[in-house]
Amino acid sequence: MRLLLAEDERALSKALTAILERNNYSVDAVYDGQSALDYLEADNYDGVVLDIMMPKVDGITLTKQIKSNKHTVHIPLVILSAKNTTDEKIEGIESGADAYIPKPFNTQYLITVIRQLIKKQRELEQYYNSSA
Repeated sequence: MRLLLAEDERALSKALTAILERNNYSVDAVYDGQSALDYLEADNYDGVVLDIMMPKVDGITLTKQIKSNKHTVHIPLVILSAKNTTDEKIEGIESGADAYIPKPFNTQYLITVIRQLIKKQRELEQYYNSSA
């Protein structure tokens, strides 16, 4: 399964990539929102994990763009962010994120959320493909 990771903090991005790869995900890591959009245009992903505070295109704007595009609207999207107020979490979910996980986070919880969101998306796709 392929994930796109958009995290501008390079040390965290590198650590997350290693954790995700150890859990059998193939990861493309980018460090700004515009690069994430470019990668999504060029390739197919099973999920996206992104930060809110990124250069070029912030995570909320990125989430809205991903969820408004007919080619990427179905991709499960998880926001990881140091922004931790209730209002910030609500904004993330209302922008289209499927999950909002505040930093610092438990890596096993992150993996579980990603796994379950992808599983749910695949089940929906199978359901709609079988009833077509």
